[in-house]
Amino acid sequence: MEKIAIVGAGMMGQGIAEVFAAKGFPVSLYARRQEVLDQVHEKARASFKIFGIDESAAQNISLHNNLEEGIRGADLVIENAAEDLEVKQNLFAEMEKYTGKDCILASNTSVKPITDIGAKCAQRYRVVGTHWWNPPYLIPLVEVVQTEFADVNMIHRCIDILKRAGKVAVHCKRDVAGFIANRMQHALWREAVSIVEHGICDAETVDLCVKNSFGLRLPVLAPLENADLVGLDLTLAIHNGVLAHIEASPNPSPYLIDKVKKGELGMKTGTGFYEGWTPEKMQAVRNRLSGYLRSVAANGLPK
Repeated sequence: MEKIAIVGAGMMGQGIAEVFAAKGFPVSLYARRQEVLDQVHEKARASFKIFGIDESAAQNISLHNNLEEGIRGADLVIENAAEDLEVKQNLFAEMEKYTGKDCILASNTSVKPITDIGAKCAQRYRVVGTHWWNPPYLIPLVEVVQTEFADVNMIHRCIDILKRAGKVAVHCKRDVAGFIANRMQHALWREAVSIVEHGICDAETVDLCVKNSFGLRLPVLAPLENADLVGLDLTLAIHNGVLAHIEASPNPSPYLIDKVKKGELGMKTGTGFYEGWTPEKMQAVRNRLSGYLRSVAANGLPK
């Protein structure tokens, strides 16, 4: 079984390490701060207990505060450093020195171009993106991003490893902003903000419409399946009638910009699109989300 090295032991690094450890992969977890590493096994055992996984799987994770030692002999390294391009570039150049030419070097960035991250590497064919979603042990998707320099065999190997770890691993064939899922998610958010901005309805109504219509069927009937179901002729007719009226600005909404300028940042300030975010209301949202995701993780989505 391949050796997996995780660079960075924050929320994402910890969760990704747990995903692989639970499936029996030997995992090497690197972090600079020993006090962070000291908590890793306890957190892993707590997570495994919740999901009915043998807590001894936590021992599949070895801990390191020396990068070279932490990634030596790895088949796949997944980086979870801060979203700072220079930091990531320097880290990848260092990771390249300490690993073999067949080791896949992956970044878990959600915003930085993978091509730019690998710019200081001599063996750029080894650099790929693996965009995990938070929390990584509950959300199945991992987008494997291919750059123009990537060896496609590296991509396929990476996808195979992720699938054996229980993830839904997909191939993003171009290194584009937002990869696949975030592009669609933020296209929806852009239209949702625009609807409120132009007085069509309020924020609560937008969310009620999503939760009580197409949002219900998305897990089992996604957009392109739905288009085939209703017919592409009907889809084309609808697009001819509605697309000209949908928000198409390449820039963030002035309404959103104004809210940020006024300090209306959402839950962190108590007011955003909704007003009156109390600690109790915030916790209720978090509990609702985690409960739903745990149910899906335990039982799977309907087929």
